[in-house]
Amino acid sequence: MTSIPVGNPPDDLDGTPTDDLRRTRPDDATGLLRLPLLPHPRTPPEEYRGHLAPEVSVVVPTRNEQHNVEPLLRRLERALRGQTGEVIFVDDSDDGTPDAIARAGSALALPVRVHHRPAGARHGGLGGAVSEGIALCAAPYAVVIDGDLQHPPETIPTLLATAVRDDADLVIASRYVTGGSASGLSGTTRQLVSSSSNLLCRLAFPRRLRGVSDVMSGFFLVRVAAVDRRGLRPDGYKILLELLATAAGPLRVREVGYVFAARHAGDSNVSVGEGVRFARRLFALRVPRAARFALVGASGTVPNLLGTAALHRLGLHYLAAAIIATQIAIAWNFAGCELLVWDRQNGSRLRRYPPFAMVNNLDLVIRLPLLALLVGRWGLGVGVATLLSLAVAVLVRYLVVDRLIYRHHPPATVPEPALALEAPDAAG
Repeated sequence: MTSIPVGNPPDDLDGTPTDDLRRTRPDDATGLLRLPLLPHPRTPPEEYRGHLAPEVSVVVPTRNEQHNVEPLLRRLERALRGQTGEVIFVDDSDDGTPDAIARAGSALALPVRVHHRPAGARHGGLGGAVSEGIALCAAPYAVVIDGDLQHPPETIPTLLATAVRDDADLVIASRYVTGGSASGLSGTTRQLVSSSSNLLCRLAFPRRLRGVSDVMSGFFLVRVAAVDRRGLRPDGYKILLELLATAAGPLRVREVGYVFAARHAGDSNVSVGEGVRFARRLFALRVPRAARFALVGASGTVPNLLGTAALHRLGLHYLAAAIIATQIAIAWNFAGCELLVWDRQNGSRLRRYPPFAMVNNLDLVIRLPLLALLVGRWGLGVGVATLLSLAVAVLVRYLVVDRLIYRHHPPATVPEPALALEAPDAAG
């Protein structure tokens, strides 16, 4: 790995100390608004020492976009003319994208840097890439834009101007407000999926998303200080929903219209798998963990009840049938917990399953005496008694599993990258 800043940091054009900068009117020639340099908690990269710190950081997550990089950077340079900005590529590519960025960025005055995430370190997919990019921003505002040219860089000045004018924490480029269009979505199916997903999100978070027309947008500006990365668990491509749903307090949100263009080159990275991840994450954001555990546990009663009944009907004693059926239900519940309750854990599932199974088998110490009491003493049917004993055991099981198993394997968070942005060596 080598640290490669691409391009050059902007000169302090008038020599004015950054603390003394004043907000100015839009430049008559470009129509761009000079932004004030707001206090920022991060120390700018070494490349900016003695230079004017950037007013806006443009975060571009990329995956195999080598043919889109050069036209994107040309348009970004034109769009940011009159601003002091920087471009941060967070690259998950397996092709020549980092080299393409280096070639295209070397001729620009605009600072361009690359943070390459090798296979095995691409935490959280596209959303994780955006989160890492925001962590690297030296500016008070971050603009997130795709690398496929479906998001027009020319809209960035409007996002910035809106943020400053309205003191907004988040400005979303929307396809569904005045001036916006989703015409670049390929086919009726994708348009229907996008609209349906937006509706589903607004139904899940009616208060948080009130007034937000395009929750699925991947093009937005955010005040960096408003992002608490410790609360983010990005998993997939819709980081905007994560930001809105996990914000510690209400965000000042504005929207501006933009036209979603057709893809310039390459293939879309959206897949059925990404859709499944989105559905899982929406469920996890909306439903508390204890409730998710209860739902998974409730679903486990189905194989437990069916297994107990089937084995008992085959002539097995009801207690022996309950023990065997419990093993089936344990495997079912473990899969559900990994998928929906404690998702994206560090460590091996093979290491977590034995203690998980042990805890669930230990609850037989509670369930079997209770089951014997309900059936043998009180005369309840095996099915009803099994259901009641499961209800008693589920609370104890949640408390033990949550504290003894998954607390030792905390959720995988997006790592805090160093301020030196890295890309592969040209030879590697």
